[in-house]
Amino acid sequence: MTFDHSASAKWYDRRDAVYIEFCVADSKDVKVNFDKTKFGFTCIGGTDNVKHENEVDLFEAIDQSESKQKRTDRSVLCCLRKAEPGKAWPRLTKEKAKLTWLSVDFNNWKDWEDDSDEEMGNFDQFSDMMNNMGGEDDLPDLDGAAEDEDSADSDDEKMPDLE
Repeated sequence: MTFDHSASAKWYDRRDAVYIEFCVADSKDVKVNFDKTKFGFTCIGGTDNVKHENEVDLFEAIDQSESKQKRTDRSVLCCLRKAEPGKAWPRLTKEKAKLTWLSVDFNNWKDWEDDSDEEMGNFDQFSDMMNNMGGEDDLPDLDGAAEDEDSADSDDEKMPDLE
């Protein structure tokens, strides 16, 4: 068994929480340690049973009692509830050092400072999403932009020909 391998991870910032997804397939013995200013993750992963271990000094404090994790066959998604909701985190770490195993999840990143409070998802939506989470095809549309393809837009009228 190999020891102390950092698991690669992606993270993104939201109004109420910070999300970190550890990309470890077939993880076992997952342990997530939510501390007020520190975050730890360990697991045994893959068919070769590599021990992964990550530790982060967090940019800001979190509410460890409200933070959650969800394991799937492909990854472990952790939701760190911010102690101060509404405060943007420009990075995950306290220090500005670049962590080789950590990258920004640009698919889920949003500049939410301009968004209204109602539009941004609640922490409860994360719980619902986690409970319903299956394969990647089942992921809910986090933007809430469910468009009905059959509905005709009012601006879909035929344009007059240009002369």
